[in-house]
Amino acid sequence: AVEMLLTSGYDEQTERSVKPPSRSGDVLQTVLSERLPVRKRNVDGWPESLGLPEGQPDIHSFLAVPIASPSRVYGWLSVHNKLGADEFSDADNQVALTLATHAAVAYENARLIGDLQHQTTAMRQSDERKQFALRVARMGVWELDFIAKGMTWSETMAPVFGLTPEQAPTSKEAFFSLVHPADRQAVKDSLTQAMRVGTTHEVEFRAIWPDGSEHWVAGQAQLLRDSDGKPMRLLGVAMDVNERKSLEAQFRQSQKMEAVGQLAGGVAHDFNNLLTAIIGYSNFVLETFEPEDSRRSDIEQVLKAGERAAALTNQLLAFSRKRILQPTTVDLNALVTDMRQMLSRTIGERINLVTTLASDLGAIRADPGQLEQVLMNFVVNAKDAMPSGGRLSVETANVELDELYAMKHMPVRPGQYVMLAVSDSGIGMDEDTKRRMFEPFFTTKGRGLGTGLGLATVYGIVRQSGGYIWVYSELGKGTTFKVYLPRTDRDEKARTIAASDGAIAVGTETVLVVEDEEAVRFLTRVILERAGYRVFDASNAEQAQALFDQNASIFELLVTDVIMPGSSGPELFERLTRQRPDLKVLYVSGYTDDMIVRQGQLDPRIDFLQKPFTADALNRKVREVLDR
Repeated sequence: AVEMLLTSGYDEQTERSVKPPSRSGDVLQTVLSERLPVRKRNVDGWPESLGLPEGQPDIHSFLAVPIASPSRVYGWLSVHNKLGADEFSDADNQVALTLATHAAVAYENARLIGDLQHQTTAMRQSDERKQFALRVARMGVWELDFIAKGMTWSETMAPVFGLTPEQAPTSKEAFFSLVHPADRQAVKDSLTQAMRVGTTHEVEFRAIWPDGSEHWVAGQAQLLRDSDGKPMRLLGVAMDVNERKSLEAQFRQSQKMEAVGQLAGGVAHDFNNLLTAIIGYSNFVLETFEPEDSRRSDIEQVLKAGERAAALTNQLLAFSRKRILQPTTVDLNALVTDMRQMLSRTIGERINLVTTLASDLGAIRADPGQLEQVLMNFVVNAKDAMPSGGRLSVETANVELDELYAMKHMPVRPGQYVMLAVSDSGIGMDEDTKRRMFEPFFTTKGRGLGTGLGLATVYGIVRQSGGYIWVYSELGKGTTFKVYLPRTDRDEKARTIAASDGAIAVGTETVLVVEDEEAVRFLTRVILERAGYRVFDASNAEQAQALFDQNASIFELLVTDVIMPGSSGPELFERLTRQRPDLKVLYVSGYTDDMIVRQGQLDPRIDFLQKPFTADALNRKVREVLDR
């Protein structure tokens, strides 16, 4: 390629072929701004459909992952056209993430090393400047003398182990007493290997600080010999890698939560289809019974069970960030004040509720109903943690999360936030509970006392609202939840839905229903036909297209599932409107994705009905769309 360029010159066509993709497209915006992998199946193969520059070869399948460290995004890694398959798999996604993570570590290390070299270039000649460099790197140098049988540490080595230079060990035995008992044998084996082979050996282990806390240390050692080849000294370095280990753990937890979220969302989607049929047909049966019929109670129990199941799937959707939000500008102080009386009744008289609200609190953009659910979950958990009473405080404040905080708390992005903190004086949590508390169905309560979805729901709501949540807790010392939501200067209002007047919504228009789940498709058709509509139905986009081609002029509304095998609902609607520009559409789904929402917030131009739905809800929404 270089030879071609040097011999043939550089023209506009060449420039287009090497132009990098725009960062403003949906695909790379998601990868770069949200630090999330993107997988796409691009049926038409046009790169422009993915927001990529024209002139590139056809792209039928696409996978892109961010090359990012906790502090910044360096770029992306993308692969195109999976061999032997229509799209990339979860395994491909994991491989790409692993490669990108290693690349990000290399970029970050190069940057840090470059910064350190820049700082120390002018100071390299003196011991004082060498010590400064080691302190910046949180690194120390040690030496084990085989002849004198003693150990010496540099001044910068002691802080790595939480000691002062005067407390530094002077023997090998004293050093091993600082190593975690479970890691001592590995450290001993590494030193023995370094002495026997004479090459550099590396080991990572936990050090026990004087306060009892554990800190990860990375060490290297190399044997030094005299002129006759006799071993004289073992020279080593040790570096504090506790922060790196913490970030690695956060990254693994983040990946785990993403994977569980995808599973939860998929389960909720399938269950919402089933629940739509269960609830819908149960209502049909109930209508056939007289009020005094003893069988009514049996069907009513089925309906109650279906509604409880729908509530659980709704919580799963919240955790997986697939529930649609109705955002508006929210005054968090007003929300807490309005809920105070209800919160006091919830916790009872044995717990003292204290609120500390910032006077100049900024506004946030969120769904107020979801925020109320977040606060109520925190308060209920705090009550359970204080069975004998205690203190519960709710605090709001304006905060700025800087680069340093973001580096230590993945995946936080620096910026201006509004904080909601809920603290209790209860029993607290151990480390294992803190690691798992946001997982769906994980609970420390007894059987039958909780679903384990409360904090999972909170996690999903906060993340879908663009915020972050962190927990500080120790056994016997209580718990503090801190939620950070982005500040906003906008004063927009979410769409409101007109209150029902109790009338039955009916019509005579012709409707095309597209739904791949047979039971839901038949139920939808029956509901609409009972309301007077003329209904045609199809199980997929291809059948719908064939019906539409026969007589496009008769159809006034498309009611379609969003996610279907083959072509999606939005793709089908786009094709049909080329034949009938005034065709209207109502999307129906038990699961949302970026085809009709952005970060969980519904596009105001989109009409959407969440599964499971009732006959009344479907008829009213259809009438609302047709009358607009």
